[in-house]
Amino acid sequence: MNKRGLSGIVATVILILLVIVATTVVWTMVSNLIEKKTEGVESCFDVGFSEKVIFNQDYTCFDSAKNETQFSINIGDIDIEKVLVSISYAGTSKSFTLTKEAQSLSGLVTYPSRGTSIVMPDKNSGLTYIATGITEQPEWIKIAPYIGEKQCEVSDTIYEPEDCELFG
Repeated sequence: MNKRGLSGIVATVILILLVIVATTVVWTMVSNLIEKKTEGVESCFDVGFSEKVIFNQDYTCFDSAKNETQFSINIGDIDIEKVLVSISYAGTSKSFTLTKEAQSLSGLVTYPSRGTSIVMPDKNSGLTYIATGITEQPEWIKIAPYIGEKQCEVSDTIYEPEDCELFG
């Protein structure tokens, strides 16, 4: 009789240990998977970019006579690698990825010189650009920063920018 009772206790202890080991293995795998999926994304939330990567509405407008959209970007006290600017109009859209290194982007020039060497604004500064070939009033212009190699959420949007003639 004593042997049967002892075997039941040993079996119960072994079962409890197996459950603990299995739970630990599953927890480790799940937490590693979650950490890999969210790696870099938390940096978008930490910096409060929605107030630091914005359009300057005073210099953002649509010129219907020239089929151009002028937009101005201000970058605050934040380190970002690049920004994505998207313009939606007439059922289509144009996107431009601005980086710290000078590049030539089809359909985008600098304001007011109309130069083709395009760079994004430095930290704590702003620049204005002209997107050419925009045939109708844009529905919206959006900007999204990149931190690391991860694209963050849209930080600013301008809906139906005003006519540039009103700025004249």
